[in-house]
Amino acid sequence: MKNMERIRERYLKDPLPQRLGGLAASLARISSSARRSSGAAEVAVMLEECRYFIEWTAAGAEPEAAADMVDIQLLLTMWCSAWSDAQKIPAQRMILSVLAKGWSDRVLDYSGLAQS
Repeated sequence: MKNMERIRERYLKDPLPQRLGGLAASLARISSSARRSSGAAEVAVMLEECRYFIEWTAAGAEPEAAADMVDIQLLLTMWCSAWSDAQKIPAQRMILSVLAKGWSDRVLDYSGLAQS
């Protein structure tokens, strides 16, 4: 895995809305990559990264958003554990894709970046 301390330092330089937007974008990438069997290795890395992004972001978020992100982090942890088997099953990849899209949409809403 990448040097997470350097990533953390860079990630925390952004204001909370941008961090949430970055997390939403990473979750959206999981959604699109999980559908393809060729993207399995990328998905494993992104699942792990998103867990860190939530760890670094949730404490600064509103309580409702923080609680939701902790729930997402737990689900990401479960997917990390199951991904080596789940990646081989198209239906499992599609389930992760749909879940990650929903998570991405919720986190983007929390960021306020999509509001007009």
